[in-house]
Amino acid sequence: MKSIILGGGCFWCIQAVFEQVKGIIQSEVGYTGGAENPTYESVCTGDGNIEVVKLTYNDAEISLIEILDIFFKIHDPTSIDKQGADIGIQYRSAIFYEKEDDKNLIKNFIEKIKNKYPLPIVTQIYKLKKYYPAESYHQNYFAKNPNQAYCKFVIAPKLENIK
Repeated sequence: MKSIILGGGCFWCIQAVFEQVKGIIQSEVGYTGGAENPTYESVCTGDGNIEVVKLTYNDAEISLIEILDIFFKIHDPTSIDKQGADIGIQYRSAIFYEKEDDKNLIKNFIEKIKNKYPLPIVTQIYKLKKYYPAESYHQNYFAKNPNQAYCKFVIAPKLENIK
């Protein structure tokens, strides 16, 4: 099993998509990249953390390249500190890796796709230092609240991008 941590807007959205992907063993929403011991409230007030999803995957079933391909289809990697109506540093586009091999693969992937976008890709790439799981009420939010307005209008169309 391998893992990667992705930030690309609301973590509910990213998790909802990857929960549907074969080869993803587990997904968990959380925070990384800022102050220690964050809470949802501290992240929303700009403590420097990003809303992220930690994906544990079976690399015999899905590659990191395939995960990155999906990730770049479901968020706007050219948008700084914003995804749709979600605005703030916690919504920036970022990838957190644990192994140096993954860093090189991520950089090469972005280099190959950058010409597909009208603006420069601003996705930040970091070595993971510390990851904090989000509060339990955020975990699997879309599965628990499929009829909630945000889920219907923001998450549901993202699911169509991977089918």
